[in-house]
Amino acid sequence: MKVLIAGAGRLGTQIAQVLSAARNDVTLVERDEDRFTELEGMPYVNLVAGDACEPALLERGGALTCDLVVAVTGRDEDNLVISLLAKRRFGVGRVAARVNDAENAWLFDLQWGVDVAVPAATPLISLIEEATGATDTVALLRLSKAGVEVIETAITQESRAAGHMLGEITLPAGTVVATVVRDGHPTVPSPEVRLLPGDELLLVSHEATEQEIHASFQ
Repeated sequence: MKVLIAGAGRLGTQIAQVLSAARNDVTLVERDEDRFTELEGMPYVNLVAGDACEPALLERGGALTCDLVVAVTGRDEDNLVISLLAKRRFGVGRVAARVNDAENAWLFDLQWGVDVAVPAATPLISLIEEATGATDTVALLRLSKAGVEVIETAITQESRAAGHMLGEITLPAGTVVATVVRDGHPTVPSPEVRLLPGDELLLVSHEATEQEIHASFQ
């Protein structure tokens, strides 16, 4: 599946990491220069700098051949413009948009090109299920025929992994950490990263169950 994501904030970055880990072709668009610089070198994701509200930028990002556009900027007006352009100008088959302000939810419909309107508080996994149309998930996100599963877990004060370095955690066979998100920013999951309460981890596994992976951290 070819996906264009507009907005490389915490949510947009997480979506990009999950979908790219599941072997989708992902392009992430961000107009903030500092944020774009932070994300340079992000593995398996095509980064495009610029304003996704501009048709030329969307075309450069591959909107003409996209299966899915996800508009998750922090501005509802931008998400609506991106959705409308994706649907009406580029004929994208499925468009999902984040609703930041609940009072604007009534605008996010097919008239604005939105197939799936997602409230800001929707959990990551549920958002991706809605956006992609996946229906076979049970707390897991299964997005590829290759058997890749992406699992999300969070570190809390009670987690036995809190305070330990990532390299000290014994992971189930066939499992790797895709990223550690801290304070809204993805970090390189090196063995020296010390896990802290509030960290969110995205793991990719070919073999382990959700319960086995959670047991490694909780």
